[in-house]
Amino acid sequence: MPHHHWTLLGSRPVADHRILRVRYDQYRFEPSGRTQDFVVLEMPAWTNVVPITDDGQVVLIRQYRHGIKQVTLEIPGGVVESGEPPEAAAARELREETGYAAERLRSLGQVLPNPAIQDNFCHLFLAEGCRHVQEPQPDPFESIQVTTYPRAAIPGLVRNGEIAQAMVIAALGLAGLLGGQMENAADVKAAKKARREKGGITLDVYRQKHGL
Repeated sequence: MPHHHWTLLGSRPVADHRILRVRYDQYRFEPSGRTQDFVVLEMPAWTNVVPITDDGQVVLIRQYRHGIKQVTLEIPGGVVESGEPPEAAAARELREETGYAAERLRSLGQVLPNPAIQDNFCHLFLAEGCRHVQEPQPDPFESIQVTTYPRAAIPGLVRNGEIAQAMVIAALGLAGLLGGQMENAADVKAAKKARREKGGITLDVYRQKHGL
């Protein structure tokens, strides 16, 4: 197995920042016997939540992201505080960032944001029956614009790059907001290509042929 090729020789802290700690792990790569330090970012767990209202509106937020120096379109989310259940963190972040509360929260699973250098998980939730209950209460250094889009608009926002954050797209997909429409678009494109190559195949024939 690949992990048998690596022997951990030691770890040492490098820096402690407000939102993460930096650690060096020294490994020996057994096939060659060579050693090297690998950077690990120790980070708390995160949570992201897909909020949907009873009339099928998806609650999204726009905020400035310093890493890319741009405003992004995302779903609410944030840090899971120490000792806080991920579901409670999702409900808290939803209320703080948007002013919405959910009748039901359902886990969509968890993803690894970047296991090459990070040690944390992001917990994903679907929030159903959302309603506006208060004014948002963002953190002191957050400036958030709350907006809503109909469910049917979400695949287009991903395709055109307006929604581009990987964990947001993963959550939307697991919530079932991308599948059908994205597949239909792919079907149409593939069918047009097949029509050019095969001479006249229709979309219905293409779907039947491929079991779609």
